[in-house]
Amino acid sequence: MAILYFLFYYLLLIPLSYLPYKVLYLISDFLYVLLFYIFGYRKKVVVRNLRNSFPDKSKEELDEIMRKFYHHLSDIIIESLAIFTISRKTVHDRMKYIPNETVQRYYEDNRSIIISGGHYNSWELFALAVDDVIPHQSIGIYTALSNRFFDNKMKKSREKYGIEMISTREIIHNLAQRTHELTAPIFAIDQSPGNPRKSYWLRFLHQDTAVAFGTEKVAKKYNLPVYYCRINKIKRGYYTFELELVSDNPVDTDHGFITKQVTAMLEQDIINEPEYWLWSHRRWKHTKPTDLSNQ
Repeated sequence: MAILYFLFYYLLLIPLSYLPYKVLYLISDFLYVLLFYIFGYRKKVVVRNLRNSFPDKSKEELDEIMRKFYHHLSDIIIESLAIFTISRKTVHDRMKYIPNETVQRYYEDNRSIIISGGHYNSWELFALAVDDVIPHQSIGIYTALSNRFFDNKMKKSREKYGIEMISTREIIHNLAQRTHELTAPIFAIDQSPGNPRKSYWLRFLHQDTAVAFGTEKVAKKYNLPVYYCRINKIKRGYYTFELELVSDNPVDTDHGFITKQVTAMLEQDIINEPEYWLWSHRRWKHTKPTDLSNQ
């Protein structure tokens, strides 16, 4: 089996990654037809998520969002292929940073920061760009793939321009061991938590939603300024990102404030341009326990 993974990677994925973007987007257009019209990839999940998230929208409006989402999803898949061999220059041509001077100030004040965001627009391209444009050592938090070969290849491709990739199982221990370093761990706030009883529950897109508490937990433990990362799509294949300060002094905030703020900021981005969020994700796996409070 290992030889098949090797051949698939080196004889298919890598050659595809070298293709010009014009050709890659032709492939993406074909992939859109396959995902949306032929296979209906997770279409039931997408339809359910959209209906529950936008109860006031008509079927025609939801169908339009869904079609745009599958176009965008196809582009993200194809753009992820290019990441295996993408140059540093191309990364920064296609993912522009809108600077926030407070980030540099915290670095000069010897303070680490936290970045939070969602699976919105091109998070993979952001991961390649971020370490070059902020002074802190960026740390991407990821869930390891079960396939060790592809997990290793993905990790290496993501880390090639400076970001460190640390698995969810190791991140708390890792951060505890490097408090003397100036780091910027990046937390995804829209993952479905494994244990609903250990989650923070709030209303998100008209639904009771379990939210992982890691961002706020780490922020308060080390009193790290928290930023929300907003990624905007300018045109096909081109993005910008900016870091918006959420809290300068987390230890003085009320329980749940940071979690609610960053989730609300993501929610607003989704409401503004819903086609760019990952609607095929089974975000609402859990039902809120009736005896649970956010304590």
